[in-house]
Amino acid sequence: MNARIPTPMQIDGHTELIAHVGWPTHTFKSPMIYNPYFASAGINALVVPMGCKPENFAGLLRGLFTLENIRGALITMPHKVSVVGLLDEVTPTVKVAGACNAVKRAPDGRLLGDMFDGAGFVRGVQRKGLELKGARCLVVGSGGVGSAIAASLAGAGIAAISLYDVNSPAAEGLAQRLRTHYPAIEVATGSNDPAGLDLVVNATPMGMNPGDPLPLDVARLDARTFVGEVVMQAEMTAFLTAAQARGCRIQVGSDMLFEQIPAYLEYFGFPTTTAQVLRDGARLQY
Repeated sequence: MNARIPTPMQIDGHTELIAHVGWPTHTFKSPMIYNPYFASAGINALVVPMGCKPENFAGLLRGLFTLENIRGALITMPHKVSVVGLLDEVTPTVKVAGACNAVKRAPDGRLLGDMFDGAGFVRGVQRKGLELKGARCLVVGSGGVGSAIAASLAGAGIAAISLYDVNSPAAEGLAQRLRTHYPAIEVATGSNDPAGLDLVVNATPMGMNPGDPLPLDVARLDARTFVGEVVMQAEMTAFLTAAQARGCRIQVGSDMLFEQIPAYLEYFGFPTTTAQVLRDGARLQY
């Protein structure tokens, strides 16, 4: 079998840019996923890491979108929350999540924002066959990623969601935002009991280090429950291993990363692709 020869990327006067803005930049993985895809698909575009400290971010954002060849911006830490107040229009997903990770310019010059962390998770479980319309869900962790997942689950038509966080005000704040923007959804807080639910998500850092406690009592998991993870340090965390032993279908953390990129591509108006194509072409360094 012949090894795949990477297609060289041509950068010229027609190249369109996606700015990847955050600080620090040494952990950025998106350029190593997007750019190989653009090259292989013959798309004259480039994702460029741009290191920006918080005190300079507002000026940079407006300046970026005076460029005529910019297609959009990927926004990452520490700017996902502060960017919301700098935009002219955001989606309900952003309003619930309280954060934004994608910005583009409308034809009239307004800056628009959306959030795709949760979309990646949702697309992944849907592709694996989970029906979310009418589902009952638990999300453990109400920080940035948990809020984004909850927002996207709400947008997918779930019937009920339980939120749990050791920081109770974080869960209560997220619950209130969900009730405001999705009043038809039953929202509860204060319990991480997974019994009888259709979907359970670990959206906490638990699992990043060996010996971390599990986010919930896996003995309470039903075999029919779908279990998702956001931790990417290991393909199979202790939580996923325990859930799989209970007979549950699972989704690994890295699926959320690869599944959200087609949503970004569609948002920025580029030809879309599949998560598997992106995985196959990625040149990630760990």
